[in-house]
Amino acid sequence: MRDHLVAVDIGTGSARAGVFDRNGHLLAKAKHPILMFRPKENHAEHDSEDIWAATCRSVREAMAEAGIQASQVAAIGFDATCSLVARDRGGAQLSVSTSGKDSQDTIVWLDHRAIREADQLSATGHKVLEFSGGSLSPEMEMPKLMWLKKNLPRSWARAGYFFDLADFLTWKATGSPARSRCTLTAKWNYLAHENPGWSADYLALAGLDDLLEKGSLPEDTIGVGTSMGRLSPQAAEELGLDTGVQVAPGMIDAYAGAFGVLGGVSGASKLETSVALIGGTSSCIVAFAKDAKPGRSLWGPYYEAILPGHWLVEGGQSAAGALLDHIVRMHAAGGEPTAELHGRIIARIGELRAENEGDIAPNLHILPDFHGNRSPLADPHATGVISGLTLDTSFDGLCRLYWRSCVAVALGIRHILDAISDYGYRFEILHVTGGHVNNPLLVELYADVTGCKVVIPETRDAVLLGTAMAAAVAGGVHGSLFDAGQAMDGGGTERLPNPARTEQYGRDYRRFLAMIRHREELRGIGNE
Repeated sequence: MRDHLVAVDIGTGSARAGVFDRNGHLLAKAKHPILMFRPKENHAEHDSEDIWAATCRSVREAMAEAGIQASQVAAIGFDATCSLVARDRGGAQLSVSTSGKDSQDTIVWLDHRAIREADQLSATGHKVLEFSGGSLSPEMEMPKLMWLKKNLPRSWARAGYFFDLADFLTWKATGSPARSRCTLTAKWNYLAHENPGWSADYLALAGLDDLLEKGSLPEDTIGVGTSMGRLSPQAAEELGLDTGVQVAPGMIDAYAGAFGVLGGVSGASKLETSVALIGGTSSCIVAFAKDAKPGRSLWGPYYEAILPGHWLVEGGQSAAGALLDHIVRMHAAGGEPTAELHGRIIARIGELRAENEGDIAPNLHILPDFHGNRSPLADPHATGVISGLTLDTSFDGLCRLYWRSCVAVALGIRHILDAISDYGYRFEILHVTGGHVNNPLLVELYADVTGCKVVIPETRDAVLLGTAMAAAVAGGVHGSLFDAGQAMDGGGTERLPNPARTEQYGRDYRRFLAMIRHREELRGIGNE
C-alpha cells in the first residue's frame, strides 16, 4: 500500500531526505553536503547537478534506513532555498558565475551581488511591489536575473530555462517545466491573485521583456496540494524509487517549515494568532491570514503560496545562525564554529549567568544586521554594530559576546513582530523550528524577549514534515492540506515567557531601537 512519503529539503549547505508514514512520524533521514563557490565578495554559487546527486544519495540512504520498499511510497516532495538555477535551451547547465564555469549554474539565495538592481526596481514604486513590502531584496530572483542579463550576456543569449531551486528539483524528477505557485508568487513577483499573474510593464521596467521566453516560464502555476505528475523512469532509478510515485509542487524551505509547525492549527481559529519562526543560517517569520494585509518591509502578502484561500506574509533576518558562527570565528578565543564549540560556549554562558544575578554583559549591545536588514527595515545596506567592546580576548569574553548576540537576534525578532502587528496581525503563540531549537539560549530568549508563548514541535524537523504533508496530498494519502496538517501534526512542548525578565529586556529593546537611530545618524553625517 502506498501510504509513505519522502521529503527532500535543500538548505544552504546540504541536501536532506526524510521518510514519513501517513501519521507524520519520521522513520529515517539522511543528509549529504552540497558545494558552494565564492568567486567574489557577495557572490555565492551552487552546482545544480551536485545538488541533485546529493538529493539522490540522501533519498536512497533514508529509504534503506527506513526499511521500506519503493512500492510503499505514495509521493515525494521537495523544498529548497530561493536560489536561481540557469539552464540552456537543451537543458544543460549554464553559467551564472564570473568564473565562466557552466557547472556553477545556481545563484545561492544569500548572494547579494544584485543590491544595485534591487535598489533600481524598488525605486520604480510599481504596484507589484505592494506584495513584496514596497521594495525588493537582492535575495529575490528579479534583481538576480537583471544582474545576469547585464553582466553575463553570453549566458543570457544561451538561456532556455530559469528555475527557482525547488522547481528545478521537480523538473529533474518529472521532466515537467511546470512551476509551483509557492515559488513564483514568493520570489518572482508573480501575482497569483491576478490574471495574468505576470505584469508585462513591470518586466519591461526591469529590462526583462524576454524573461518568460528565456526562462520557459508559464502563464499559470501549480498550487501546493496538487501533483506535478509521476517520477520519470530516469529520476526513479536515480532516487531508488519507482514511477508510481507522485511528485508534489516545490516549496520555499521556510514556508514548508511554517506549514510543518502550523499545520495542526491550519483549519482552526488559532491560525491567525500563531506565527512560525524558522531559525537556521537566517531566520524567517511566517504567518497566514484569510485577508491580504500589505505592509512595508514585509515579504508578501502572497496569495495561496501554501494554503488555499489564504495569504502568506514573511519577515526575517538575513543572518541569525550565521551571525553566531561569525562571532565564534572572529573572536580570538573562538575558532571553527562546530556544534561542539557552540555547545561549550552555551554551557559556559549558563555557568556565568548562574554566578551573576544580573546580565553577564550589561554594557555590550549589538545590532545583528551583519548581512543587511531584511525586516522590518528592508535595508540590504544595513550593517552590524557592536557597542561596548573591551580588550578582553578570553573564552569568557567570547561567551559574553555570544550571549549578547543571541539577545540581539531575539530583539530583532521582536522588532519584526512589532512591525507586523502594525499592519493588523495579532500573534500570541510563536512556533519555533529549525536549528535554533537546539540552542537553549535562543529558545529561552524568544519567549522572554517577545512575550509570546513558544511552542517547540515534537517533530524537530518541521521543514521536512511540512514538505511531507504537501506530498501526502499529492499522493492521495490525505484529502487536503488542512487534513494532512492535522493528521500529521505531532504536537509540541510549550515555554511561557518569564515575567521577571520583562523589564530587563524592555530596556534592551529601547537601547536596540536607539542604536538603529544612531546608526542612521552616522550614515547621514556628510550626506546632508
